[in-house]
Amino acid sequence: MFTTDLTFQERFHSINMLKSILLVSGLTVLSLTLQAQNLVSKTSEVNFFSKTPLENIEAKNTKARAIINPANMDIAIKMTNTEFDFPNNLMEEHFNEKYMESEKYPTSFFQGRLDKQIDLTKPGKHEVAAVGKLTMHGVTKDKTIKGTINVTENGFTMSGEFDVMLVDYNIERPSIVMAKIADKIDVNAVFTFVAKK
Repeated sequence: MFTTDLTFQERFHSINMLKSILLVSGLTVLSLTLQAQNLVSKTSEVNFFSKTPLENIEAKNTKARAIINPANMDIAIKMTNTEFDFPNNLMEEHFNEKYMESEKYPTSFFQGRLDKQIDLTKPGKHEVAAVGKLTMHGVTKDKTIKGTINVTENGFTMSGEFDVMLVDYNIERPSIVMAKIADKIDVNAVFTFVAKK
């Protein structure tokens, strides 16, 4: 009788172990599937432009990254502020130290969702809007970015344009240079995604 009970317990334990293994395996596969759904940009270019009668300021960042989930059109964009290139070192220094305070706020990012579902494997051009939140200089604000997704056989590009009001993100313009820096900055971005083979 004792031997039979022990065998039953062993079988019960084995069944529970098998269930646990299957559950963990299932969760691992699900996690990998969800990660596989996300598409990461291959190349990028984010430009900003400030125009005033006294001086134009522009910079480019080619190291920003965008992630998009084709299943629900969720999108996330992240860039490191110190990776913007300027025409001269003084502009870059002022941008990082006086305006963006990049040591304190090293990154800027957008997180949201496209306003329509798009088949990213079927060639075509689509006007879209990304609705979400833009975080910059430690401040998060609602933002809608209008743009275009152009799907080709080799992948797709996602581009958009928007403006940033400095006052909205607590970015101060010292009075001594106020005439040289616009209160509104124009931003445009292009991200390229390569088709999966």
